[in-house]
Amino acid sequence: MTTRILFVCLGNICRSPTAHGVFEAIAAAEGLDVHVESAGTGGWHVGDPPDARATTEAAQRGYDLSHLRAQQVTGADFARFDLIVAMDHANVAALERMRPMDSETPVALFLSYADSARDEVPDPYYEGGFDLVLDLIEGASRGLARSLRPR
Repeated sequence: MTTRILFVCLGNICRSPTAHGVFEAIAAAEGLDVHVESAGTGGWHVGDPPDARATTEAAQRGYDLSHLRAQQVTGADFARFDLIVAMDHANVAALERMRPMDSETPVALFLSYADSARDEVPDPYYEGGFDLVLDLIEGASRGLARSLRPR
Protein backbone atom coordinates (compact mmCIF):
# COMPACT_ATOMS: atom_id res chain seq x y z
CA MET A 1 0.00 0.00 0.00
CA THR A 2 1.33 3.42 -0.97
CA THR A 3 2.06 5.84 1.86
CA ARG A 4 1.17 9.40 0.87
CA ILE A 5 3.35 12.09 2.48
CA LEU A 6 3.06 15.88 2.25
CA PHE A 7 6.04 18.06 3.25
CA VAL A 8 5.07 21.58 4.35
CA CYS A 9 6.96 24.84 4.92
CA LEU A 10 5.96 28.49 4.63
CA GLY A 11 6.22 29.27 0.90
CA ASN A 12 7.06 25.89 -0.66
CA ILE A 13 10.15 27.17 -2.43
CA CYS A 14 13.03 26.25 -0.08
CA ARG A 15 12.61 23.66 2.66
CA SER A 16 9.59 21.59 1.66
CA PRO A 17 10.53 21.13 -2.01
CA THR A 18 14.03 20.15 -0.87
CA ALA A 19 12.49 17.61 1.53
CA HIS A 20 10.20 16.43 -1.29
CA GLY A 21 13.10 15.80 -3.67
CA VAL A 22 15.49 14.32 -1.10
CA PHE A 23 12.96 12.03 0.54
CA GLU A 24 11.57 10.88 -2.80
CA ALA A 25 15.10 9.89 -3.90
CA ILE A 26 15.92 8.12 -0.62
CA ALA A 27 12.57 6.30 -0.58
CA ALA A 28 13.06 5.16 -4.19
CA ALA A 29 16.58 3.91 -3.42
CA GLU A 30 15.16 1.91 -0.49
CA GLY A 31 12.25 0.53 -2.52
CA LEU A 32 9.56 2.20 -0.39
CA ASP A 33 6.09 2.57 -1.88
CA VAL A 34 5.43 6.27 -1.32
CA HIS A 35 3.76 9.19 -3.03
CA VAL A 36 5.39 12.50 -2.07
CA GLU A 37 4.27 16.10 -2.53
CA SER A 38 5.12 19.42 -0.92
CA ALA A 39 3.19 22.59 -0.22
CA GLY A 40 3.38 25.88 1.63
CA THR A 41 1.08 27.31 4.26
CA GLY A 42 1.22 30.59 2.33
CA GLY A 43 0.27 31.07 -1.30
CA TRP A 44 2.72 33.76 -2.40
CA HIS A 45 4.78 31.46 -4.64
CA VAL A 46 2.12 29.14 -6.08
CA GLY A 47 3.31 27.90 -9.48
CA ASP A 48 6.91 29.00 -8.94
CA PRO A 49 9.86 26.62 -9.10
CA PRO A 50 11.98 26.10 -5.98
CA ASP A 51 14.40 28.88 -5.00
CA ALA A 52 17.48 28.72 -7.25
CA ARG A 53 19.75 28.44 -4.19
CA ALA A 54 17.84 25.36 -2.99
CA THR A 55 17.89 23.83 -6.47
CA THR A 56 21.63 24.43 -6.83
CA GLU A 57 22.51 23.02 -3.40
CA ALA A 58 20.34 19.95 -3.99
CA ALA A 59 21.82 19.39 -7.47
CA GLN A 60 25.33 19.44 -6.01
CA ARG A 61 24.30 16.39 -3.97
CA GLY A 62 22.50 14.65 -6.81
CA TYR A 63 18.89 15.67 -6.14
CA ASP A 64 16.75 17.15 -8.92
CA LEU A 65 14.15 19.72 -7.80
CA SER A 66 13.66 21.33 -11.23
CA HIS A 67 10.31 19.64 -11.93
CA LEU A 68 8.68 20.85 -8.70
CA ARG A 69 6.29 23.81 -8.50
CA ALA A 70 4.98 25.53 -5.39
CA GLN A 71 1.45 24.86 -4.22
CA GLN A 72 -0.50 25.87 -1.14
CA VAL A 73 -1.71 23.34 1.41
CA THR A 74 -5.48 23.09 1.87
CA GLY A 75 -7.82 21.42 4.31
CA ALA A 76 -8.51 18.76 1.66
CA ASP A 77 -4.88 17.64 1.93
CA PHE A 78 -5.67 16.09 5.31
CA ALA A 79 -7.81 13.52 3.47
CA ARG A 80 -5.34 13.09 0.58
CA PHE A 81 -2.27 12.26 2.70
CA ASP A 82 -1.41 9.68 5.34
CA LEU A 83 1.20 11.90 6.99
CA ILE A 84 1.87 15.64 6.88
CA VAL A 85 5.41 16.65 7.79
CA ALA A 86 6.12 20.24 8.83
CA MET A 87 9.46 22.01 8.85
CA ASP A 88 8.87 24.11 11.99
CA HIS A 89 6.48 24.80 14.87
CA ALA A 90 4.82 27.71 13.04
CA ASN A 91 3.97 25.36 10.17
CA VAL A 92 2.50 22.84 12.62
CA ALA A 93 0.35 25.57 14.18
CA ALA A 94 -0.87 26.76 10.78
CA LEU A 95 -1.71 23.19 9.77
CA GLU A 96 -3.62 22.56 12.98
CA ARG A 97 -5.66 25.73 12.38
CA MET A 98 -6.75 24.44 8.96
CA ARG A 99 -7.27 20.82 10.05
CA PRO A 100 -10.83 19.64 9.29
CA MET A 101 -12.76 18.67 12.42
CA ASP A 102 -12.98 15.00 11.40
CA SER A 103 -9.32 14.58 10.41
CA GLU A 104 -6.97 12.31 12.31
CA THR A 105 -4.09 12.64 9.82
CA PRO A 106 -0.85 12.90 11.79
CA VAL A 107 1.13 16.14 11.56
CA ALA A 108 4.77 15.72 12.60
CA LEU A 109 7.84 17.92 12.84
CA PHE A 110 10.28 16.66 10.22
CA LEU A 111 13.26 16.69 12.54
CA SER A 112 11.45 14.35 14.93
CA TYR A 113 12.72 11.68 12.50
CA ALA A 114 16.34 12.85 12.77
CA ASP A 115 19.10 12.32 15.27
CA SER A 116 19.54 16.07 15.74
CA ALA A 117 19.73 18.54 18.60
CA ARG A 118 17.46 20.79 16.55
CA ASP A 119 13.71 20.38 16.34
CA GLU A 120 13.09 22.72 13.38
CA VAL A 121 14.52 23.04 9.90
CA PRO A 122 15.56 26.72 9.73
CA ASP A 123 14.20 28.82 6.88
CA PRO A 124 17.16 29.75 4.66
CA TYR A 125 15.24 32.22 2.47
CA TYR A 126 16.66 35.39 4.07
CA GLU A 127 19.54 34.07 6.18
CA GLY A 128 21.07 31.49 3.83
CA GLY A 129 22.41 28.20 5.13
CA PHE A 130 21.05 26.02 2.35
CA ASP A 131 23.86 23.50 3.00
CA LEU A 132 22.82 23.11 6.66
CA VAL A 133 19.17 22.79 5.63
CA LEU A 134 20.09 20.03 3.19
CA ASP A 135 22.15 18.24 5.88
CA LEU A 136 19.15 18.31 8.24
CA ILE A 137 16.74 17.19 5.53
CA GLU A 138 18.95 14.28 4.48
CA GLY A 139 19.18 13.06 8.08
CA ALA A 140 15.44 13.39 8.71
CA SER A 141 14.66 11.75 5.36
CA ARG A 142 16.74 8.70 6.29
CA GLY A 143 14.96 8.52 9.65
CA LEU A 144 11.52 8.85 8.08
CA ALA A 145 12.41 6.15 5.55
CA ARG A 146 13.50 3.85 8.41
CA SER A 147 10.17 4.46 10.18
CA LEU A 148 8.26 3.37 7.05
CA ARG A 149 10.14 0.12 6.42
CA PRO A 150 8.06 -2.98 6.95
CA ARG A 151 8.79 -4.56 10.33
